[in-house]
Amino acid sequence: MKILSIETSCDETAISLLSISKNKIEVLGDALASQAKLHEQYGGVFPNLARREHQKNSIPLLIKVLKDSKNLTYLKSKIDDKKINKLKTILIREPELLEHITNHILNIKAPKIDLIAVTKGPGLEPALWVGISFAKALSELWDIPMIGVNHMEGHIASVLMNKKQISKSEFNISNKKQFPALSLLVSGGHTELVLVKDWGKYKVIGQTKDDAVGEAFDKAARILGLPYPGGPQISTLAETIRNKENQTSDIKLPRPMMYTKDFDFSFSGLKTAVLYTVRDIPQITEQIKTEIAKEFEDAAVDVLIHKTKKAIEHFKVKTLIVGGGVSANKHLRNNLQAMVNELNINLHIPDKALSTDNAIMIAIAGYLNVYKKKKIINQRNIKAEGHLKF
Repeated sequence: MKILSIETSCDETAISLLSISKNKIEVLGDALASQAKLHEQYGGVFPNLARREHQKNSIPLLIKVLKDSKNLTYLKSKIDDKKINKLKTILIREPELLEHITNHILNIKAPKIDLIAVTKGPGLEPALWVGISFAKALSELWDIPMIGVNHMEGHIASVLMNKKQISKSEFNISNKKQFPALSLLVSGGHTELVLVKDWGKYKVIGQTKDDAVGEAFDKAARILGLPYPGGPQISTLAETIRNKENQTSDIKLPRPMMYTKDFDFSFSGLKTAVLYTVRDIPQITEQIKTEIAKEFEDAAVDVLIHKTKKAIEHFKVKTLIVGGGVSANKHLRNNLQAMVNELNINLHIPDKALSTDNAIMIAIAGYLNVYKKKKIINQRNIKAEGHLKF
């Protein structure tokens, strides 16, 4: 099955074309445009700017994917006026996107694609609407069915694309022995523990009560005067002293909700503790800043590991799946590997390139939706759901 996928949930515009079956996943084309530099001045993602950039980036990325996959051919005849009028109705809220489609897409021949998968949520609704409207327009123009995909299911599905297995067993779509699984989803907007009984059977057993862990990383970095996105900046600082011998520090931060009976998280208090620590130290030297960064990362990872281990033991899971941008964190990965070695279960983490938002994971999640229903159901009536849950 060939699936064209579109991801615009936050500040990355991503489009991919994949060929997927139960036993094989092949990337035919993949393109991504990051907006991180544009949002740096705001210290976070500015929704309307993200929306504008998605409108601008979508067409060039699509053309690149079609070209790279050898699916870019042009029509000799004009598109029917009725179809153009339908496109105008679909894109009434996205005038810039309509203009780009009119100028660059109408003369492209419909590629041989079975399905268009697009992120419908969660995420920033102005950004989500661009991707959804674009998918609806292409679905109408090319007569290809479309479906909406849960962005978080995409992060779970991303491990199916691993180039290098770091576990003891092959993880694939049809292997039932890998379930029940537990997924730790860690990103700028989400921190969740999801029990995965099978593809399509998800239950959130724990989540953050306030800030997501990635959001806490960014806020702590801002307090320390580090640029956005802050997570990698914190980690880089922490790594400079993590492995030094005889390295001691008086900086101590709390591990919020670490020992509660549930599987929930809270990172707002940890961020606030960084604020108070900085406030109470007369002069923040580079050494002190580095020590705070390391202690912050240690605290956040300690909580994630403790709660995840507790859930693994409670639900007797066979496989741990980790996804989301924070899964790229080196200290977290090392601690997860040590934990699964102790528990003797399988660990699956996406390649770092697939840990952040991307369209490849959306295509795989789209396939899983068809796989579990055993048929394609056209969903042109989908809408953006910023707070979409499992």
